[in-house]
Amino acid sequence: MHDDRRTVEDRLRRVLDERVRPAVHTRALPLTVERWEAPGEPVPVAEGLSAPYRPAAVGEAWGPAWGTTWFRVTGQVPQAWAGRTVEAVLDLGFERDMPGFQCEGLVHRADGTAVKGLHPRNSWVRLADAAAGGEEVELYIEAASNPIVNTPQTPTYQGDVHTAHSEPLYRLARMDLAVFEPQVWELAMDLEVAGSLMRELPLEDARRWELLRALERALDAVDPADVPGTADRARERLTATLTAPARASAHRVSAVGHAHIDSAWLWPLRETVRKVARTASNMVALMDDHPKFVFAMSQAQQFAWIKEHRPEVYAKVVRKVAEGRFVPVGGMWVESDTNMVGGEAMARQFLYGKKFFLEEFGIETEEVWLPDSFGYTAALPQLVKLSGSTWFLTQKISWSSTNPFPHHTFWWEGIDGTRVFTHFPPVDTYNSTLSGEELAHAARNFREKGAASRSLVPFGHGDGGGGATREMLARAARLRDLDGSPRVTVERPAEFFEKARQEYPDAPVWQGELYLELHRGTYTSQAKTKQGNRRSESLLREAELWAATAAVRNGGYAY
Repeated sequence: MHDDRRTVEDRLRRVLDERVRPAVHTRALPLTVERWEAPGEPVPVAEGLSAPYRPAAVGEAWGPAWGTTWFRVTGQVPQAWAGRTVEAVLDLGFERDMPGFQCEGLVHRADGTAVKGLHPRNSWVRLADAAAGGEEVELYIEAASNPIVNTPQTPTYQGDVHTAHSEPLYRLARMDLAVFEPQVWELAMDLEVAGSLMRELPLEDARRWELLRALERALDAVDPADVPGTADRARERLTATLTAPARASAHRVSAVGHAHIDSAWLWPLRETVRKVARTASNMVALMDDHPKFVFAMSQAQQFAWIKEHRPEVYAKVVRKVAEGRFVPVGGMWVESDTNMVGGEAMARQFLYGKKFFLEEFGIETEEVWLPDSFGYTAALPQLVKLSGSTWFLTQKISWSSTNPFPHHTFWWEGIDGTRVFTHFPPVDTYNSTLSGEELAHAARNFREKGAASRSLVPFGHGDGGGGATREMLARAARLRDLDGSPRVTVERPAEFFEKARQEYPDAPVWQGELYLELHRGTYTSQAKTKQGNRRSESLLREAELWAATAAVRNGGYAY
């Protein structure tokens, strides 16, 4: 047969990018846009809603570094759209490839209720699954003009509110009402998953050519001038190929929704508070639309911020936690460093973290979840066990620059002989999008082949990128049992760990420190930081000693 593989693959990319994805939203009508700049620091929601707005328009520049601009968008659903799915498409001027490191927004209703976050890969708001026609639309967007400070990771005047310039950084790109075409969106997901899987299979694998020919037939069925009218026909030509079951030996992936958020990094602390609220709003909204979606969130501090600053969002989180779908993990107050701090500091991380989760949710967390800490002291297994935790997960060791770590699932043995069952996700990221490339890498990279068959994949955009998306869940659904792919199941971390330990109880043992061969300068060149941290720990111990003594010896002293 004539080898036209590259022609079909190039055609697939072009049709997806130029025809199918642009047709997901049709009949677009511009919304009326108004704006108000908050002076200085962010303001309470009530103040933003009642502010004096002025007219604005798509194409306008907005947002100095670390500023906040409130947008009010209004409109009316046309009567002709009755029965159709209607969404607002709200693009603040995003750079699509940098979720988490640029402008972000939180959408509110007129009563102040948070709806969901706006991010580069997530710029839509569902208004009606089946519109009646004539509905009035009124949404408010609290838009944060965070500068791009992560490319490259070098000092920049934009990184600090006191040195950043006052020029606008972004331009409004789109503020529309539109009809959401579900069959076109499903076709886009079919084409994307089939194409992504195909490109990862070896050329000599017949399955790769089955996918190629099915994609060719589907593309032939798409009328570029009428994608919505021909989407169902194109999907039919992929049905048999996308329902072929996975091979018996297929790697098994436990996919866990996640959004790793650094509590302190490239932005002011108050912006971390808002990033957490935007992400949590997104995730509870996604759960409303996808009953099987599970999202794991670590760091008691971040839950506490939501409770303090966005109690209406926290109420939704509490309900989802009770349903077992918004899963607190980690058991620590923050995702802590474990090299520089002393043992008592780490013990307090567990004490206050687990205390918060127990008091707020009635949950005794089992997993120690530290995907991004810079190496792990050999004292940690003992602290993990003493805290009542059972499992340990990190991703960071896969970043070592010289010696690849020899295991992905193993028993980690500490200084005193305590062992904790440990997993390093072979996908090599804690921000997976569940792409074919990432899942194929996880299966190829898994070092326990022949003895074990399971790994965990944390998926979702972190650091304010908005967490998991509906596109990621569509990929997971299609990859649940598909020939050529690992089997993907969305489930809680504890379910993965239980299955992994049952399958691999005699996993190898690693004794001692888990040393990260990267970021070395954060410790070895920062003697003053290490000295200051140790002095602070000594002073805290001294203060606690005498405060406790005074409380015992003098009944009137409040500890």
